Amino acid sequence: MTRIDAHHHTWRPMSASRAVADIGPRRRAHPWLDKPDMAPLRRDFTLVDLAQEAAAVGIDRTILVQVLPETDETAEFLTLAERTDLVAGVVGWADLTSNRLSDTLSALRAAPGGELLVGLRHLVQSEPDPDWLTRPDVHRGLRAVATAGLTYDLLTLPHQLPAAIATARALPELTFVLDHLSKPPIARGELQPWASLIRQLAAQPNVFCKLSGMVTEAQWDHWSAATLRPYADVVLDAFGPERVMFGSDWPVCLLAASYEEVVAAAEELTGGLTEAERCEIFGGTATRAYRLRREDL
Repeated sequence: MTRIDAHHHTWRPMSASRAVADIGPRRRAHPWLDKPDMAPLRRDFTLVDLAQEAAAVGIDRTILVQVLPETDETAEFLTLAERTDLVAGVVGWADLTSNRLSDTLSALRAAPGGELLVGLRHLVQSEPDPDWLTRPDVHRGLRAVATAGLTYDLLTLPHQLPAAIATARALPELTFVLDHLSKPPIARGELQPWASLIRQLAAQPNVFCKLSGMVTEAQWDHWSAATLRPYADVVLDAFGPERVMFGSDWPVCLLAASYEEVVAAAEELTGGLTEAERCEIFGGTATRAYRLRREDL
């Protein structure tokens, strides 16, 4: 089985505290890293770094996900992906509300590595309007994503799930992937109303979910698989293993856990499943959701 990490990033911030060889994406400002608690992430994280971590725990291929709302970053990620055997696909960014979205997607696909573009994502969690996903111009853009044969990653907070549910219902032709379980309040130990909303979203057959991002929603210095289990169990029961995929959220996960610890936690949380079901979570689901070419895996 090809083991896939369906969610990670790479970056080289302007504020990086160490110099490395000129590899990876070009240096960019990452304002979100300026917060004091983000200091451990304020350095370069490259695909070379990840390849070493992944190999140590038996991860074969990955999905590289956008960080900044910039098409230039997406183009660079595609070029990086083309140069390595590690990355099987890129979830990039483009302006969903643009009248020229279809042209933008065509240009990205014509660029070096463009055949590795498998999806788009927008930082919906940062939108002040909880109903942003239901806007007519956003739906128009999402239809263009579907027409292009791409998947759309949902990066939402729990209060934005009603809009995600309505959007998934309105666009059955588009495949959605929910990132990080929609960031439930694990640190507070609260399940509702998040769990009920997750079940409503999972009732839409065109929605998948990533088993990712949990350690950073828990207490960073005091978490265990046991504290994550209630949330993982809700997702596994609601979506079923055939619509759940593992993602590390590296290097963000390093705020709370090492790459090895994140993989080990996911393996423990899925340990009660059959071997076939675990194969879905650690490879099969991502292959289908992102339409990865099996001959490349």
